[in-house]
Amino acid sequence: MDKKLLIILANSDPENPEEFSAPLFQAMVAAAMSHRVEVIFTGLSTVLAVAGHAESVLLNAQGYRTVYDLIRGAHKAGAAFKVCTPALEMWGKELITEIDESIGAAYIIEEAMSDNTVTFTY
Repeated sequence: MDKKLLIILANSDPENPEEFSAPLFQAMVAAAMSHRVEVIFTGLSTVLAVAGHAESVLLNAQGYRTVYDLIRGAHKAGAAFKVCTPALEMWGKELITEIDESIGAAYIIEEAMSDNTVTFTY
């Protein structure tokens, strides 16, 4: 069975957008290499799944690239994006179009514990 790369964004702070560059770029590269990739927004990072927010988070002082640009690129390469349902109650329910599914804590635990999953957390 193919292994899956699971990237969990739980501790990354949207107030520090540079924290999202590496994991989202890794998701894009792994998906482009034909690996199965899932990115899960939970905790503080959930706000990036809410429509209108990731588009306004700039990655650099020049302001020509946003966190949403990286999300869109990774999704286009084939990465699946999921958001933790309980966290949505804090941040809102209108999601960016790249979110493929809303999931709960049990899903995250089951996937992270699977022998066929490599898990990165940020």
